[in-house]
Amino acid sequence: MATFQYEALNAQSGKTEKGELSVGSQAEALARLQEMGLAPIKVDAVQKAETKKGKGKRGGSRSKKGAKKGLGDLEIKIPGLSGRVKEKNLTIFTRQLAQLTSAGLPLLSGLRVLEKQEKNPTLRNVLGDLAEVIEGGGTFSEGLAQAPKVFNKLFVSMVKAGELGGVLEVVLDRLAQFMEKAMKIKGKVKAAMFYPIAVLVVAVVIMGILLVFVIPKFKDVFADMIGEDGLPAFTELVLSISDTVRMNAIGTVSGVFACFFTFSMIGRSNYGRYILDKMSLFFPVIGPVVEKVAIARFSRTLGTLINSGVPILQALNIVKDTSGNVVVARAVQDVHDSVKEGETIVAPLEASAVFPPMVISMVDVGEKTGDMPQMLEKIADTYDEEVDRAVESLTSLIEPIMIVFLAVIVGSIVIAMFLPLIVMIEKLGDA
Repeated sequence: MATFQYEALNAQSGKTEKGELSVGSQAEALARLQEMGLAPIKVDAVQKAETKKGKGKRGGSRSKKGAKKGLGDLEIKIPGLSGRVKEKNLTIFTRQLAQLTSAGLPLLSGLRVLEKQEKNPTLRNVLGDLAEVIEGGGTFSEGLAQAPKVFNKLFVSMVKAGELGGVLEVVLDRLAQFMEKAMKIKGKVKAAMFYPIAVLVVAVVIMGILLVFVIPKFKDVFADMIGEDGLPAFTELVLSISDTVRMNAIGTVSGVFACFFTFSMIGRSNYGRYILDKMSLFFPVIGPVVEKVAIARFSRTLGTLINSGVPILQALNIVKDTSGNVVVARAVQDVHDSVKEGETIVAPLEASAVFPPMVISMVDVGEKTGDMPQMLEKIADTYDEEVDRAVESLTSLIEPIMIVFLAVIVGSIVIAMFLPLIVMIEKLGDA
């Protein structure tokens, strides 16, 4: 618990009140003041007084300018990892800023409060830059546009629409809800894919250990007792694979990395990315999950943008850039072109073969009734639930498949090693 000194305006009496609160963070202090019916003006953490022992020796306390940085103040930058703002950090920032602005705190004060408590150095610097832009007379959206690596087009456009409509706090709340739901879905999909990937890695490691270290010892034993010519065909196959892997270990590893590199290069090209995304949509077992996630993301993004006051054509461009799937992006581009020419949204969606008839019908109804944002939100909520069920089904299906796969791999190697023993026992029986 920390202690915060506050200065706030009492809305009923019109007088300024001062006091202290013991809470976990500045955001909690601001929320507590709101519950008390006070409008925060200033909230600062109470600094602990230095002890006499710290002041006495070595020339007393140092000024801020001349203070040396301790180990805790050093910012260590790791190549490839520094300068990143995780989606979780950005979501938390958006939610906290929405809460602060809804509580009546000015935007500039809210940014300064969040800057002080932010632990991510990149995001902290960005928040400081945002505050400086606003202090210089610029708008919040202009400051966001100066940090494209942190705030995407969707974020900037929604904030700009909120500023123009005078409902920034409402838009920030919608944006926070959107990001929280998107992160929730992504987390569920990642959790579902973690198990099969982990099992696959374990299977590869076990196979490598058996092929490189265990099987060669059996080969020597078999050569002494039976001879290489008397081995079963399946055993010879496993032994030859072991010899290939062991003698060409560097080449095997290089081949695996080459496959991954080739796959990634194909994914970076426009046509290759389109093919991979199309395969992911129609691939057995995994395809339905990818399709439902894509539809939910499309519906929620477009619905949130339109509901926040973003023009339809601009909203469609943002949806296209943030879809995460080239097939869906092309469908959205067709929708954009159709709307630009004064036509409907339904025809391009139907022609894409990505969106099911139910979604197309609901969009058609929303377009005709003028209730498009609410209809898109309903579609998104429906498909969020569908994603949950699909992920559960996928997890329950993948688990036995991966167990059987691992059992087949290890069991095949064990059987190959036991077959020569059966041959040897038969020879002893004949003798």
